[in-house]
Amino acid sequence: MDITSLSYATRFDHVSGSAIREIFKVIAQPGMISFAGGNPSKSALPDQMVSELASDVLREDGKAILQYGATEGYPPFLESLKEYIRTHFGIQAPAVLPVTGSTQAMDLLCKALINPGDRIIVENPSFLGNLQCMKLYEAELVPVRSDENGLDPDHLEELIRKTGAKMIYTIPTFQNPTGRTLSLERRRRVAELANQYGIVVAEDDPYRDLRYRGQDLPPIKTFDENGWVVFLGSFSKVISPGLRVGYMAGDAGIIRKCTVGKQSTDVHTANLTQAVVDQFLRRNLLPDHIKKISADYAVQCSRMLDHLSAFPGEVRYTRPEGGLFIWAELPENIVAKDLLVRAIEKKVAFVPGTHFFVDGGHENTIRLNFSGSTLSQIDQGMDILKDLIINEMKQ
Repeated sequence: MDITSLSYATRFDHVSGSAIREIFKVIAQPGMISFAGGNPSKSALPDQMVSELASDVLREDGKAILQYGATEGYPPFLESLKEYIRTHFGIQAPAVLPVTGSTQAMDLLCKALINPGDRIIVENPSFLGNLQCMKLYEAELVPVRSDENGLDPDHLEELIRKTGAKMIYTIPTFQNPTGRTLSLERRRRVAELANQYGIVVAEDDPYRDLRYRGQDLPPIKTFDENGWVVFLGSFSKVISPGLRVGYMAGDAGIIRKCTVGKQSTDVHTANLTQAVVDQFLRRNLLPDHIKKISADYAVQCSRMLDHLSAFPGEVRYTRPEGGLFIWAELPENIVAKDLLVRAIEKKVAFVPGTHFFVDGGHENTIRLNFSGSTLSQIDQGMDILKDLIINEMKQ
């Protein structure tokens, strides 16, 4: 029988491959200037430090590290991680689980909580990877309105009442893809609504330490009274995405269900990478490292914003205080997917914004990443984009 007759699981019916991953195939071309990814700068990756730390931990505890480990986490890391979450974020969490990147945390939350047809309220636009995750668990995604201060809590409460949603997914700090930050008062209100209506909040906060100006804001979790908020964190953006070390912190019952779900996914996050991150925390290496990379990113962000200020006035864009992304809205007559084709011909890439919306549309939006490019590449690439947009406006 021909293999084309194979029937796939219906959960894939409304999920396609990541548009960003498809663009990655293009940006590998020689000479391509990419504003498309969300990768840390190569100069921000502490390869020598990681090499030395890995050597140290293998020498000191190699037999245990190279053996199977507990799903609950490599014990020394679990200890330092709990202290880090308590002192760095001000989060008092009954339970913590190391995971293989914070994307796994969202997968485990969905595995533990979501049945087909359950509703999840999401920012619109939002992180494509986790939108795909939710769709694979056959959730119905309900978009909530947002503005320059993040999601609208009044609309959020209206949707909670109307839909009976089981979960809220939010990226409150330097949101992907918009770069916006949820205001302090709205953070408090989200926690209050979660407690009032009994709805789980997945607070995904991988960018919060990459702040270049403005005031740090406490996580939503710090306002959580009864355990409805689960904090999802990651060391991908501040140490290395290749280590694949993230974590989730929250109610002991929820974390236990996620732990059981993780047992059938990957048994445990790699002991070696947990041990390396443990040493970053124990030796207090993170503060200086984050200070250094944030200073570099601040310059890159400012350079891209300077170029955007010279774009036609019809181009609107966010001015993030940190993170890795700037969001731009182009004139209505410009289709970002078509613009991308012409940009790639001139060796420049970005991500059309339509991919980040629950129901598509918004064809005139784009996401720009500045961390993966040198200042000269930003200068060259943004000049090319400006010229292309000006030409499109004349059509």
